[in-house]
Amino acid sequence: MSEENASCALKENNGDGDSKLDFHGDTPVVEISNLWTKFGRTVVHQDLNLEIERGEILSIVGGSGTGKTVLLRQMLGLEHPSRGCVKVFGEDINKADRDHLQQLRNHWGMLFQQGALYSALTVFDNVAQPMRELRVLPEELIHDAVLLKMNMVGLGPEHALKMPSDLSGGMIKRVALARALALEPKLLFLDEPTAGLDPDLSESFVTLIQSLHRELGLTVVMVTHDLDTLFALSTRIAVLAEKHVIALGTTREVIAVDHPFIKQFFLGDRGKRALAVLDEKQAAEAPPESTPGTDKKAEN
Repeated sequence: MSEENASCALKENNGDGDSKLDFHGDTPVVEISNLWTKFGRTVVHQDLNLEIERGEILSIVGGSGTGKTVLLRQMLGLEHPSRGCVKVFGEDINKADRDHLQQLRNHWGMLFQQGALYSALTVFDNVAQPMRELRVLPEELIHDAVLLKMNMVGLGPEHALKMPSDLSGGMIKRVALARALALEPKLLFLDEPTAGLDPDLSESFVTLIQSLHRELGLTVVMVTHDLDTLFALSTRIAVLAEKHVIALGTTREVIAVDHPFIKQFFLGDRGKRALAVLDEKQAAEAPPESTPGTDKKAEN
């Protein structure tokens, strides 16, 4: 069976019709309401509210101890808030039973910071693992599906039998991304996706994520401290400080907010350099302005 047919089989076996989940309506993909997180007497989040819209890349930033990773884990259902509601695809994941939570998880993928590959499994078996665990495809179709996912992230079949110990940092990220996409997810979580990569590898990985986001119609939630990655990928940015979201908007909207953390994080030397790169890129991609009279000459 071809890779295209394997992809169709994956969509059928992990498709929209298996539940009442809201994949296509106007409901936010993720909706967090009045969320509190406490560890003992320490309050990490207090009345935190956030909505993530369908098709956007929402980046979460904040200083140390602001609970960025905790918030991500709460969206994944790996941790429960002390109070409040976390909805994904319109479902309150903290009220879902084990089977329903697994059904929800089938529709999102997660790229962990260090890749989190199984060291004893080959590249092929790492990517195949979600398909086998959830039995969404018969074994004879998994081969084509895995090669399809590898190809999507720029890995040829010659890498299939390699072990994680044989891979560079950039290749580990790509294998982990292929595994995150294994079940045709509609929502993708990224935890520091370019951490540990040199500038060239980081840029190529950002380009890959941009391409996949566009081609697959993904909604992406990203935690990152890397400003180049942040500015290149984000549709909107949510800034965590003072136990809640203090700013939410486009890059330009966020940096206009008068707050000490925003000034320090976005408008320091690193931030100014990253903004300059972003400005240059946007200027290069902008359509050329027409010279007065050019259109009339063209008509003649």
